[in-house]
This record gives sequence, structure tokens and C-alpha cells, in this order.
Amino acid sequence: MEPPIVRLSGVTRRYMVGTQPIDAVACVDLEMEAGEYISIMGASGSGKSTLLNLIALLDRPNAGRYEFSGVDVTTLEDDALAAIRRESIGFVFQFFNLVARLSAGDNVALPMVLAGIPPAERARGVSETLSRVGLSDRAAHRPGELSGGQRQRVAIARAIVRRPPLVLCDEPTGNLDSASGDQVVELLEALHEEQGSTLVVVTHDPALGRRAGRRLRMRDGHIESDSRGGGAGVGQGAEPYGTRPR
Repeated sequence: MEPPIVRLSGVTRRYMVGTQPIDAVACVDLEMEAGEYISIMGASGSGKSTLLNLIALLDRPNAGRYEFSGVDVTTLEDDALAAIRRESIGFVFQFFNLVARLSAGDNVALPMVLAGIPPAERARGVSETLSRVGLSDRAAHRPGELSGGQRQRVAIARAIVRRPPLVLCDEPTGNLDSASGDQVVELLEALHEEQGSTLVVVTHDPALGRRAGRRLRMRDGHIESDSRGGGAGVGQGAEPYGTRPR
């Protein structure tokens, strides 16, 4: 059997607030299998974004073990961690994190530039991926010339252009109106089904969280609950996300 794409064993992330140690993530055990659709919910300060940053290899735990696809990444050097992020993890941020001076197409191309992919292959990847997110006609536009929903779709295209096995989203609809949020949610779910990637969404929004097939709830740095089944994602008869109270 293939190992879980993510396996956390006793993972803790501690910060010092003045002289007081605070465990933002406290001794968490967690496995995520390939192809799962998972939401992580909880109040502000519950530890969900810290957990996502640890999974994304953007932060390191103070204690515990993290295995990514069977590889212990806890003690890897920064260059090795960057290579895993580049090859295997896509990240969608609440505030898009696009480069303002670059066009939409050039923003999508960035992961391929960093990976040293030749220009002709990059051009094909950008064209195909922007088409998949419905923005073929916006390739030359800079982020300031796009709506919030369009900017988030560019960010999604950048995250998936290399077809990573793990896609992580931190409040992907938190900075959007309901109509744009609806479009982004449906797009993420459709791409998840198409690519078979593991999709993990951190959200304050219960309507979005309920759509996942597996739902984690955090409190005070711990996973308080882990429930499966009954997700309302694509193909499961869900009402459109934007029609739900937010």
C-alpha cells in the first residue's frame, strides 16, 4: 500500500509570546490519504492556519515527526524542503499573493520557472491551465486589471500548473463576494475531481467546510473532531455554495 501523503506524529509548533510559551499546534497526530477532500475548521487562533503552514513545509515543528509520501521531512535542509514544495505542493492564499508587475500568464508560469522548465513547455502549461480556469483571454492582464474572483482563479492556476499531488487552500473565499466565492469553490472541487489530488481547505465558513468529504475541527491547537462522509462537493447534489448563508 502507498503511504499517506501526509502523516503527522506528535507534531507541535510552539511560539513564545513574551515569556509565555504558546502551542499553536499541540501534539497532533494526523494522516491524509491521496485523493481526499478535507476541510479544516475552527475559531480564530485555533491553530488551523499554523497546521496548514506545517503541512505546506512553510514552517517547521518544534517536536514530532512529519512524513510526506513516506519521507521523513522533519530534519531536511531548506533546499530539500523547497524542492518538495516546488514539485509536490500547490498553495492558494486568501489574498492571492500574485506578483503585481507580472501578467496573469507570467504569475502562473512562476512555479515552472523556478523548476527550470524550458520556455516552450512553460508556454503550453500556462495556456492549458488558464484555459482550465476560464481565463484564456486574461493571460496578458496584470492582477490590478482583474477582479477578485479572477485573481483567485489565477492563483489557483499557479497552484495546479504542475499538477501537484497536494493542494492546500487557506481561506480561499475569505476575500471574495458570494458570487465569486461560489465560482472559486466549484472550480477547486472540479479540479480536485479531475486531477485526483488531495485537496485541503482551511476555512472559517461552515458552508464551505461541510462540502468536504472529511472535516477536521481544531480547538486550542488540538484536532477536536475528525468526521467523514456526507460531504456536499461536486457530484453530490449540493446547492451552490454562494446560495448558503455565509
